[in-house]
Amino acid sequence: MSHLSLDHDVRFAHARDASGLELIPDAVARPSSVEELREILQQATAERTFVTPAGWQSSTTGASITDRGILLSLRNFSAIHEIDTDRRTVRVGAGAIVADVRRAAEAKGMLFTPDPTSEEESTVGGAIACNASGARSLRYGATGPHVRALTVLLADGAQLELRRPQLEKNTVGYPIAHDPVEWFVGSEGTLGVVVEAEFALQPLPHQVLGLVVPFASEADALAFVVAARCSTRVHPRCLEYFDHGAMDIARTAEGSSSWAAGAQAMVYVEETGAREDGDDELPLDEWLALAETHGAMAEDIRVYDSPTSQLEARRMRHAVPATMNERGAARRPFGGRKVSTDWAVPYPRLAEALGIARRFAVEAGIPLGIAYGHAGNGHPHQNFVAQDAEELKRIEQVVYATLKEVIAMGGTVAAEHGIGKLKSRWLPLQMSEAQQRLMRAVKQEFDPYGLLAPGNVLA
Repeated sequence: MSHLSLDHDVRFAHARDASGLELIPDAVARPSSVEELREILQQATAERTFVTPAGWQSSTTGASITDRGILLSLRNFSAIHEIDTDRRTVRVGAGAIVADVRRAAEAKGMLFTPDPTSEEESTVGGAIACNASGARSLRYGATGPHVRALTVLLADGAQLELRRPQLEKNTVGYPIAHDPVEWFVGSEGTLGVVVEAEFALQPLPHQVLGLVVPFASEADALAFVVAARCSTRVHPRCLEYFDHGAMDIARTAEGSSSWAAGAQAMVYVEETGAREDGDDELPLDEWLALAETHGAMAEDIRVYDSPTSQLEARRMRHAVPATMNERGAARRPFGGRKVSTDWAVPYPRLAEALGIARRFAVEAGIPLGIAYGHAGNGHPHQNFVAQDAEELKRIEQVVYATLKEVIAMGGTVAAEHGIGKLKSRWLPLQMSEAQQRLMRAVKQEFDPYGLLAPGNVLA
C-alpha cells in the first residue's frame, strides 16, 4: 500500500497519547491529500485492514493509538482557510491545531469557541471526534454545536458533504436522522474520517475579566461556584476549580508558591458581561462581594484584566494535567500510569460527588486523586497516579464505584474526553441495551466490516 510506513521508529513515534497507554501500530499512513486518503481507505477495506484516525494524539482515553492495523495520521490536513467575517464562519482541515484556529480567528476580530485545555496540542478533528469542551464551555457549549458542515470519508473511501439544516421546525422522520452532522460529532473515528469542517464563529468579547479566588475550605469554594451559577448579577463564562493538590501544581508553575498559603481550594473565573458585544463596566465589585460572602480569602484574590495575564492564567491551569501526565509517564516502567476521570454530575451536587469519590479512595487505601476542572458544569477531573500494576487495579475499582454513584445522581461517565478504549468498559453503566444496539446498527451502516478505530467506544 502506498503512503504507508512500516519503519519501527515512525510506528513508535505514533504509539502514545495522553492516556498512559502504549500501542504500537502495524503501520502508519500520513496522507497529504484527500485522494491519497481515499486510496488508503479503499485498499484497507479491500484487504480488511483496521484503520484508526489520529491527529496530534492528545487523547486521554487511548482513542488516537492502536496496535491493530494502520494508524492514520491527519496532521498534514492542517489548512486554515479564509475566515468569512460576514457569515462568521471558518473552514479548516481536520489536522489544524485548535489554538492556531483560535489565533487566526482573533486576528479577524472573531472568537473560535472550542477551547480544550490541550488546545496547543489538540486538533480540530480530535475536538470533533470526542465533542471536546473546555473551561469556556460553561457559556459557549462543547465543540459540536459550533460545527456547521463536515467533509467525511467513509471506510470504503466514499465522500460525504454534510451541512446542518437551517430549519426551525421539522417533523420528517425520526429525529435521530434529522441532522447528519450529529452522526459524526463525538463518534471518535468509528464511523468515518473527518477531513474538513466549517465552524461558526462569534465576535470577540469587548472585555474579559479574570479572577483567581482562593478559599480556606473546599466546601466554601464549591458553594461559591453554585452561587455564581445562580446569580443574575455576574455572568461567568468559566468557573474552574482547583483542589489543594492542583493549587500546589499551579502555584509552582506560576512561580508563586507562597501565595495564599492557607488556601485549600481556589476557583478561576472569567466574566464577559451579560452582553459580550457591550461596553458596560464588568461587575468586579459584584464578584468580590460574592466571594467574600462565601468565605474567600479576600486579600489573596488576584485579578487578570488583560489578554496577556489571562493567557498566563490559562497556562497555570494547563500545568495541572501536564504535570500529572509527567508523573504518570514516570510510572509506566513499573506497570503504573495516570488514571484520569471525566465524569460529571448536575453542578449543585458536585461537592457531594467529590466527597463520595474521596471516601472510596480512603477506604481502598489509595492516595486521593488531584481534582480540578470545570466545576461550573459539575465536571471535575480526578487524576490519580498508579505507582504499579497492583495500585492501578485498586484505583480502577475506586473509579468504578464512583461512576456507579455518579450515574445514580443523573451524571455521566464521560463529559468531554469521549470513551476511547479506556472507558468502553464503563459504557454499559450509562447506556441501555437498546441504546447500545442502536449504536451498533449505526456502526454497521457506515462501517460494515468494523475496520475504523477498533476498540473505540464499542469494545
